[in-house]
Amino acid sequence: MADAPQALPEIDFATFILSLGSSALVHLGETPDDDGETRRNLPLAKQTIDLLALVQDKTRGNLDEGESKLLAALLYDLRIKYIDAQKK
Repeated sequence: MADAPQALPEIDFATFILSLGSSALVHLGETPDDDGETRRNLPLAKQTIDLLALVQDKTRGNLDEGESKLLAALLYDLRIKYIDAQKK
């Protein structure tokens, strides 16, 4: 019997940012990928983190307080994890 399709979350700014954050965690080897494998790809992790930083720069002054705090906290956490991954 096929699994019933899952309802996707509503797409808003937070969902978009968290999706990119999840991708960065996969590339950092912190979270398994779709195949259940944990792989580290630091160049892709850096690219995704840089993309989030670009979004932060281009949306400055246009986000509500919650969105701005979410993006700043996510970037901070990912940058720390990236630095730690480089040391390994």
